[in-house]
Formats: sequence, structure tokens, C-alpha cells
Amino acid sequence: MEQLNRTELRKKIMTILYQINVYKKNKMNYDVEDVMKEVLPIDNEFVKEIVFGVITYQNEIDTLANKYMKEWTIDRLGNTDQAILRMGIYELVYTDTPDIVCINEAIELAKDYSDDDVRKMINSVLDRVYHEKIGE
Repeated sequence: MEQLNRTELRKKIMTILYQINVYKKNKMNYDVEDVMKEVLPIDNEFVKEIVFGVITYQNEIDTLANKYMKEWTIDRLGNTDQAILRMGIYELVYTDTPDIVCINEAIELAKDYSDDDVRKMINSVLDRVYHEKIGE
């Protein structure tokens, strides 16, 4: 299997987070490692870090997202949109990935998978999280 770049890996992560969300909502049992293997047969540290990070910090991530969503909450978004936003916030807050990369990658995914209003909302939330992070 050829080496996937991080942009391609983020699509896989989005799919994994989407799948986990569906299992959770339907109160189905799942194993995170199995879900990852279904989507990406090869072992990848970047994917593991982001997936487990989002799962570990989901309450904090959702609290942050909800803080910046006007009269809306993250759980009202579609599963794909939730996955994109959670991954974007996780990368922005908890990793060394350059801020601009975190934001741009999430926006690019949203352009492909979310409708325009949701894309704008994701952009706005990530922008506010970024400004809070840098203390503006």
C-alpha cells in the first residue's frame, strides 16, 4: 500500500470518527482498533494519535465547539461534520501541527463533505478557538 500523505490520512480519520459516532449513537459495541483497521489496514501513528486524542478529549473538544457555535451545539451537526470539527479542534489545541494547517485541512474536508453553512460554521469555530489559543 502506498504511503498516504496527511491530507489523505485525515480523510481516513474523518471516516473512522464518523463510524465511531454512528456506533455510539446507536449504542452499539465497537472496538476502536477494529474500526481503524477497517478503514486503514496499515498501522499509522498519526491516525492513532488523532483518533484516540479526539476520543479522549471529546468532552473538552465539544465544550469548546459549543462555546463558539451561535445558538447551536456540535451534537446537532451531521456525523461527518462532527468528525471534521472535532478533528480540527483536537489538532489545533492538542498537537504541534501548525495552526494554519489544522484549520486549512479541516476547511478543505468541510468543502468536500459539508454543506456551505456548516463549512462556514466550522471555519468560524476553528478561527475562534485559534484566537483563544494565541490569546487574542
